[in-house]
Amino acid sequence: MTHQTIYRGSVFEMARRQFEGVADLLELSFDERDRLLYPKRAMAVTCPIHRDDGSVAVFEGYRVQHHLTLGPTKGGTRFAPNVDLGEVAALAIWMSWKCALSGLPYGGAKGGIAVDPRALSRKELETLSRRYMQEMIPFVGPYTDVMAPDLGTDEQVMAWFMDTYSMYQGRTVTEIVTGKPLAAGGTFGRRDATGNGVAHLAARAMQKIGIDPKSATAVVQGFGNVGSVSAAALAKQGLRIVGISDHSVALHDPKGFDLEAVFRHLKQAGILKGFAQEAEIDPQALLVSECDVLVPAAVERVIDRNNAEALKCRIIAEGANGPTTPDADTIIDARGDIFLIPDILCNAGGVIVSYFEWVQDLQRLFWDEAEILKRLYEILDRSFEQVILRAERMGISNRNAALSIGVQRVRDAKRTRGLFP
Repeated sequence: MTHQTIYRGSVFEMARRQFEGVADLLELSFDERDRLLYPKRAMAVTCPIHRDDGSVAVFEGYRVQHHLTLGPTKGGTRFAPNVDLGEVAALAIWMSWKCALSGLPYGGAKGGIAVDPRALSRKELETLSRRYMQEMIPFVGPYTDVMAPDLGTDEQVMAWFMDTYSMYQGRTVTEIVTGKPLAAGGTFGRRDATGNGVAHLAARAMQKIGIDPKSATAVVQGFGNVGSVSAAALAKQGLRIVGISDHSVALHDPKGFDLEAVFRHLKQAGILKGFAQEAEIDPQALLVSECDVLVPAAVERVIDRNNAEALKCRIIAEGANGPTTPDADTIIDARGDIFLIPDILCNAGGVIVSYFEWVQDLQRLFWDEAEILKRLYEILDRSFEQVILRAERMGISNRNAALSIGVQRVRDAKRTRGLFP
């Protein structure tokens, strides 16, 4: 694939390299590769808003829909300063393989606005959220593209998205987004789904390689929604949480942290900084500190060729999307002493419960939390077993096993449907 493309940047290049490796593994024809990799459509919009001081600010927004072969596209919307088209496209591609691996009737999508949401007032955040959805209305819908939260967005932003779309349709359309508040058509278990899934699969990995959770330790890099829920769920299993971090600070204590005290501090301060000054550590040192389970739950590309050899964990449970670069994968595979749970499996809990929310909204019939968790863990367990079986049978890494299952299922669906003239 040497032709020019609008999709550029390190994150997209990472997604492309992963795909090329799996395409070789599956012996895909070159006629199929471009069609499988490149997104069906991409939108770039400008979102002007009135600031509180009366000035007008213009923000760039994006949405990429990877494929609609299996059903509508599905994916989060992130508000972050570094959002660009290449990153959004890569995340949409990963979401496609993730949905296919889990057996969900979705293609992947992703969206975002290049903005620091912490620099906006609540009124400005609402105005920007509504303007973004307004710009997206011609391209999204319950059977076309269903949005969800991501970095920098939350239940409230999803409620504004849903309300904006509904006002334009003249009726309430709860199924246009997932990750909404319960009061606006949301579902039990959605907020904690990704973190609970990470912890559940980490437990499966510990069982697989013979680690007792009650004597194990964990480091959680990124203490947002996914990381904080993962940490709490791991602690409930008996693990000692010896390292945590967010954008403000990294903390490490071999004795472990009292998570209840951490959450109390976060509720007051909003950031980890100031919780335990004596435990502060360089963020890079935290990633390579000794532990049984490492949960990278922040952003892409934090484990790379520079630190992969120095990792001292036994399990990597990828709570974030794309936290490990292909170069780092090569080093980890060669080491052979780390059990990696790849992102498209490990953090699939969020999209699985989002699917449950969408289904419940469509049929106007809701399940209780016990039913949600039962169905979630059944899908995660099935996917975990399929990945491990393929990795062992083919002698390949867990990542390549997971990706190959996802890519193959999308490939098979495209082959079956054919190419419309």
